[in-house]
Amino acid sequence: MDKILCIGDAMLDVVVQISGEIFYGSDTPASISTHGGGAAANTAFWLAAIGEEVFFAGRVGDDLAGLAVISQLDQIGVLHSEMIIPGEKTGTVVVLVDSSGERTMFPDSGANSGIGLADLPTLEDFKAVFLSGYSLYNPDSTENIQEVIAQVKDSEITLIFDPASVGAMTHFGLKRVQEILQQIDLLILNEEESLFLTGMHSYESALKKLAELVETVVIKLGSQGAVALSRGGDVKSSPAVNVTVVDTTGAGDAFAAGFIPCWLKTGDLLNSLQAGNQLAAKSVTIIGGRPSVNPQ
Repeated sequence: MDKILCIGDAMLDVVVQISGEIFYGSDTPASISTHGGGAAANTAFWLAAIGEEVFFAGRVGDDLAGLAVISQLDQIGVLHSEMIIPGEKTGTVVVLVDSSGERTMFPDSGANSGIGLADLPTLEDFKAVFLSGYSLYNPDSTENIQEVIAQVKDSEITLIFDPASVGAMTHFGLKRVQEILQQIDLLILNEEESLFLTGMHSYESALKKLAELVETVVIKLGSQGAVALSRGGDVKSSPAVNVTVVDTTGAGDAFAAGFIPCWLKTGDLLNSLQAGNQLAAKSVTIIGGRPSVNPQ
């Protein structure tokens, strides 16, 4: 089995579901629930849920939310080192989900700020490293994550990158993200992010442009499925699995967890896309960014 290291945020998600318009300055009926979250933590969680060996490097605060996040990781079988940062609060994101299942997020990084080499295990046991862009873009973590990237490359371990969101990349700077891409082996992103990074007007053009920077590129297309291209190869595409969408939170994280192990084992882009789409379809039928765990 290929052991995978996921690096990035661990969060507490507060999911607010609304069925109609928001009444600003007044009350809007909602259904509210809390879940473990964070892009990298979600991907690690889904990897463990499908039986993969995964280690998560992240941080939480010394509060009840942090204990809850760690408890969920333990229950599903995600390996990790000491995650609690004394005196800090656990990162929290408010996720607003509208009637179509689309989500808008309001994140507070909390204890995730400052993650770096000290939070990582020994790299020699890992086949691949999955890195979430949120840690790179956090100004308190940027220099540390650049050191992490350098060490991963020196160790000749496959480096997989999810650029997180257009909003986060905008604050960090387009050119800075593009420079990082030249060190990445596999890039997994959505259509909006691909257009932002390339300035192109179609995902087809963006895919080819990104393949000039990164050896293998995967673009998630939501209800249209996903496409992929390895440099020098042909474009592969796979349609989405038809399901009733409840909440899209974490769908991209689940896709990554489905795609990555298949790709590492076989190098087959089409089969890997199908595996990613299947797990993403499962994720959008539940509330929150990951499957539930029952107390033991």
